[in-house]
Amino acid sequence: MVKEIRTVPYFDRRYRKLPLKVKKKAKEKENIFRNNPFDSRLHTHKLHGENENSWAFWIDYTYRIKFVFLAKEEVLFLDIGTHDMYK
Repeated sequence: MVKEIRTVPYFDRRYRKLPLKVKKKAKEKENIFRNNPFDSRLHTHKLHGENENSWAFWIDYTYRIKFVFLAKEEVLFLDIGTHDMYK
């Protein structure tokens, strides 16, 4: 269970620019994430390469949230966007 989710300013800026429909889905997935970051509906996965310390989960087939675990029950959201954010 995740008790605290923090965000970086870059995440906040990118989130504000998302379509309302995607923001709504993101909030729904965040609620699932808070209860279980590895719920199968999220497709949570470890990233590789220059993002090797980060994880990501699906908002939907197109959009993802990239994050890191700061502590057992605390995460930091780094980025939100399409699969292109990994490049």
